Amino acid sequence: MLDGVKGNSINLSPLAVDEFHRYERRRLKAAIALASVWLLMAIVHLVVWGQWLVYGLCLLIGCHLMRVLLQVPQTKPEALPSWQDTPRLEREATDLSQWPRVSILVAAKNEVSVVERLVASLTAIDYPQTRCDIWLIDDHSTDGTGQLMDQLAQQYDHLHVVHRDETAQGGKSGALNQVWPTTDGTILLVFDADAQIPPDCLRRVVPLFQQEHVGAVQLRKAIANGTDNFWTRGQVAEMAFDANCQLQRVAVGGIGELRGNGQFVRRTALEQCGGWNEETITDDLDLTLKLHVNGWDVPLVMSPAVREEGVTRAVPLWHQRNRWAEGGYQRYLDYWRLITPRRLGWGKAFDLASFWIIQYGLPTAALPDLVFAIARQRPPMLMPLSSLAALFATLSMAQGLRRSQSASAFSILVQTMRGMVYMTHWLLIVGMVTCRMAIRPKRLKWVKTQHGEATTGTVIEASVSSQS
Repeated sequence: MLDGVKGNSINLSPLAVDEFHRYERRRLKAAIALASVWLLMAIVHLVVWGQWLVYGLCLLIGCHLMRVLLQVPQTKPEALPSWQDTPRLEREATDLSQWPRVSILVAAKNEVSVVERLVASLTAIDYPQTRCDIWLIDDHSTDGTGQLMDQLAQQYDHLHVVHRDETAQGGKSGALNQVWPTTDGTILLVFDADAQIPPDCLRRVVPLFQQEHVGAVQLRKAIANGTDNFWTRGQVAEMAFDANCQLQRVAVGGIGELRGNGQFVRRTALEQCGGWNEETITDDLDLTLKLHVNGWDVPLVMSPAVREEGVTRAVPLWHQRNRWAEGGYQRYLDYWRLITPRRLGWGKAFDLASFWIIQYGLPTAALPDLVFAIARQRPPMLMPLSSLAALFATLSMAQGLRRSQSASAFSILVQTMRGMVYMTHWLLIVGMVTCRMAIRPKRLKWVKTQHGEATTGTVIEASVSSQS
């Protein structure tokens, strides 16, 4: 039923896969972007109409952010009936062709502590087993993960295990690309190894793919260990803000984004994009942009949520967020020629530009704005825009917390204030990342994430790349 559906909602033919290969010269493009920001700040400070330019930008972006906050989210289609609660005789008479085939993929490396819990939750999903196959990809583990996967596969006919050796390349993207072409699902579902999966996620999300323009769907992410300390409590607020922001942006015709864990992708859409990109450090964000320029939409589902372990210490959190910031910025450098109103439509293009200014433009411009403000002995010119962004983040975070949990108004207020303090680290991280990428490109590599007992996910900087 779902095969062959095209999502070109703005009547454009899909891009050839080769048109996405723009990974070269990232440092040069980052340097040009950085120099442009500094030049623009100099102009804003030196010309008499500079402050009015900022006010005009505040007005445009402020109107859009108000629409995002006030828009009523779209109603989800009705969920499929519970398969587990359906009587046996009724199951046997059911036409299973009405249940789209789903292939679930999990790439894991040295995850022996969580594999059994993962398999237990995957095999408990409320969906016909004959219409759902599970693929565990052992990415050259050395702690017994592969052997445990093999033992578990003997217990379930629809559970398959693929082993990658030490020569395999591409990390998580490479693992997924090795396996997904061999699967049968018209919908592909990707989880992380530490995912705590709601059993009703498939029957609630799959009906969204009956809409021809939907190329992927993201489950809301929640933090399983959210009460551990300040850092995990901050991540609870962060995830609530992120999910609510996406939900509202999609509601006004803007950009929805994938978040890696709990991402559903239509097979035909993934084929148009050439699979997952093995030349980026955030494959989910990269795929998001490729889907949108090919005319697909990416809605988010608030409930159910996929739970994952939050990072419990400051240093690993810093490294993880640096990777997220760099990967998010890379996609703009790679595909800047494609993210135009012609490919995206005016609604998505303006939404993308507005949130790029908030997420990357403001943190990057903060330093030159401060330098020129001190030199001219005047307040920073971007203060009105920064205040607008902070107000939007506060209101959207509170809105997201209210939607994602049952709590009193006072509790939501406390969580929001704490979350906003926690979120200030993004300003420093993004500003540093955009500067560093223009000067000294690096490769990032994964370091083992201890799941189960320790919850430290981190990335360390490897040797300086010789490529520019």
